[in-house]
Amino acid sequence: MRKIIHIDMDAFFASVELKDRPELKHVPVVVSSNHPRAVICAASYPAREFGLRSAMSMAQGRKLCPQVVVIEPNFEKYRAVSAQIHQIFQRYTALIEPLSLDEAYLDVTENLQNIASATEVAMRIREDIFQTTGLTASAGVAPNKFLAKIASDWNKPNGICIIKPSQVQHFIQDLPLKKIPGVGKVTQEKLKNLQLETLGDLQRIDENILIQQFGKYGRQLFLYAQGIDERPVQAERERQQISKETTFGDDLTLLQCQPYWARLIEQVWASLDRKQLCARGVSAKLKLKNFQVLQHSKSFKQPLENQNQLNAVLQQLLMEMHIPEHFQFRLIGVGVYQLADQQDQSQLSLW
Repeated sequence: MRKIIHIDMDAFFASVELKDRPELKHVPVVVSSNHPRAVICAASYPAREFGLRSAMSMAQGRKLCPQVVVIEPNFEKYRAVSAQIHQIFQRYTALIEPLSLDEAYLDVTENLQNIASATEVAMRIREDIFQTTGLTASAGVAPNKFLAKIASDWNKPNGICIIKPSQVQHFIQDLPLKKIPGVGKVTQEKLKNLQLETLGDLQRIDENILIQQFGKYGRQLFLYAQGIDERPVQAERERQQISKETTFGDDLTLLQCQPYWARLIEQVWASLDRKQLCARGVSAKLKLKNFQVLQHSKSFKQPLENQNQLNAVLQQLLMEMHIPEHFQFRLIGVGVYQLADQQDQSQLSLW
């Protein structure tokens, strides 16, 4: 029986900024650029009371809350604070699976402090984070990743939720299906059409019916309904990125390269699917005839949902590179990074 902790920092980007600007603590604040088409990276809790949230367009945010204070994002600062937090994790376990700058899974079944209680480990980590950074974190403690992630959101902000093995069935019985990682609007609608709204409802459905309706994800849904998640905490992913390249016999212009991108995208997406991973970052690479390399990349708050989105992002990257028509290339490549389990995917939204 594993002891898993999911740590999730509270409104991380906004909280980092508010630490430096305490006079804004009680007013609605968002972290966002001032670009006309900008989206919100993070919203403080006072801002959330107006309905503002991460990935919402800044234009919509201003409609909901005209008095909102906008702070430009400083990712270098956020990465530095995140590194401090991960140093704290390392005092307790080597089994750490980062999901982003502000959240991670920790396996503390056998921890470096020899603490018998996973709850005590989580409480110490939260206290250490506060003492070191002045920021609060919420924690979920459970026998597996699926339940720990749900639990960390249960008593936010600055809370902790413990699900003991003996409490699993009681906890999941009335749990809404939208709480399951990977259950987006489309899956939710299909489940609703089957008169399924809670994990308790799902427990009464035969596994084969779920597989017929949802393919291989149906098997995962069946296991989640029993409170089962056998995924281990992955301290290091085998690959931090997946990329595919092609080298031409003759140098080609960007327009001539166009038919070759589709094949590369297809190969990259097939690799993601085979490894049951999803990606939040996309990169484009082009090597000129003189061997000079041009590269551009873009990160997203949520993972790509399908191959068409990957293609759309690639075309956006190429457009933003402003490549002269007469340039000729000997090689092109597509890569995806910031990988995560497919079960955690949801709708795409720009940072």
